[in-house]
Parts: sequence; structure tokens; C-alpha cells
Amino acid sequence: MSAFADRLAEAVRRKGPLCVGLDPRWELLPKAIRDRYGSDPNYLSSGAAYDVFCRKVLELVRPYSGVVKPQAAFFEQLGPSGHPVLQPLIQQAREMGFVTILDAKRGDIASTATAYADAAFGPVWDADALTINPYLGRDAVEPFLTAAKAAGRGVFVLVRTSNPGAGLFQDLVCDGKPVYRHVAEAVAAWNASTLGECGLGDVGAVVGATHPAELRELRAAMPDVWLLVPGYGAQGGTAADVKAAYRSDGLGAVVNSSRGVTFPFHPDDPGWEAKVWAAAEKAAAELRP
Repeated sequence: MSAFADRLAEAVRRKGPLCVGLDPRWELLPKAIRDRYGSDPNYLSSGAAYDVFCRKVLELVRPYSGVVKPQAAFFEQLGPSGHPVLQPLIQQAREMGFVTILDAKRGDIASTATAYADAAFGPVWDADALTINPYLGRDAVEPFLTAAKAAGRGVFVLVRTSNPGAGLFQDLVCDGKPVYRHVAEAVAAWNASTLGECGLGDVGAVVGATHPAELRELRAAMPDVWLLVPGYGAQGGTAADVKAAYRSDGLGAVVNSSRGVTFPFHPDDPGWEAKVWAAAEKAAAELRP
């Protein structure tokens, strides 16, 4: 298996930087799907409906995106019926040629981190990459780095997130610079030994499109790091905002859109599939470097 960074580079070269987030929510699903599995949600009906919807989304966005990002929370929320949906969905996406990023933002003490990493990169989820939280420090991050390297996978470390309250801790100044810059320096160091043929490494950073100035700053500070850029679309980030995330060769970033691509329709709209297709086409065109 080639290096994760190189597989991601190939996906971006083929389809562009659009990453489609799979965040299924019962109340937003097409009415036709909800009616098929019962008008009132329960664990079993929601799981089956999520499965049908997400698999159809994969088919619709495939011409325009080479990367998908299932959000673990929406599947875990369903309890026992959610896990049997997420696992084959990731497998199906990989078989269709997508690079898969499991968005779970894991982070815990070393032994627990090892268990999380084994689940993400082993036969349980078998994802290509995982989002992780560095707040507990190097010993909590190390198990993810080790497991990813052994399995030929990647991690994306939270650096400057897209949510409105991100600055509460991330902007605190320590030793003359904000905390997010300290995290960025650590990510660059962890990434340095993993560079692939594309010139980028397997340890990426999550940097939100809703902070375009910091995005430009962090692209310069981490020239060899893949950036996962949330916040484009429904959260307010624009295609112009994310341009600074790309390197001069057009690589270096994947830009996530979840609701903007997967839910651009009213649940009662019988033509929802065409609207997902059109939203993916539009986003892919806007995001081309």
C-alpha cells in the first residue's frame, strides 16, 4: 500500500479537493426514505435509512469528490444499529475509490488512545485517516501516530477549528504566540518523518475555512502538511476563503462540505438526488485551485 499522503494526493489530482462529509440526520433525510422505514425514528429504522441515504450520496458525489468524511457521532448516536451501518459504509466508500476520513476527534491517555487507534485503522472501521484531539499531549497522540504509520494510514490533528468558540483556548497567547501555533509546530514536527512522494506527509491538520487569515498563516507555517478544511458552505466559509490552503502545485488541502452537499434540498422534495448531484458539481468547480 502506498503512503496515505500519496493516496490522498492522487485522489485530489483526479477529482479535486472537495471532501464530502457524511453527517446523516433523521429530520433532514428525504421524506421518501423516512417513509420507507417508518415515520417515527427509532434505532433500527434510522440505521437502515442512514445506510440507504449515505450509499446513494456516495454514488451521486463520486464524479466530483475523491474523499469522504463520515462523522462517527451520527452513527454512534444510533447505538447498536449505528455500528453495522458505519463499518460497511466505509468499506463501500473505499471500494468505490474514495479516501475515507473517520471524523471522531479521538484523544485520551495512552492505553485508551491505542484502543481508539486500533479500532480506527484495524478491521473494525478500517478508515484511511482519523481526526484526533492533541489536548492531552504527545503521549496521547503517539499511539495514533504509531498505529497510522504501521497501517499506512493518516491522522488529522485539530489545530484551528471552525466553530465560533474556537478562540476561547486556541487563541490564548503562550510564550508570545497563540496556542494554535504551538500545536501547528508540533504537527509539523510529527509530520516531518512521514513525507511521501507528493512532498506531503501523513500527519495532517484541521484548520477551519471560517478563519481565512489563520488559514493563510498556517499554510505557510506547515508547508508539508495536508490541511483538512471544514467550515466551507453551510458554516459560512467561501471558496475564496479556502484558496490560501492550497500549495502552488494545487495540493495540500481537502475542503469539507457536509450539509451544503448532502442536504441542499427540502425533505419533501422528490428531486433531492439531482440537487445533491448539482451541489457536488458546483462545490467541486468552486474549489478547484
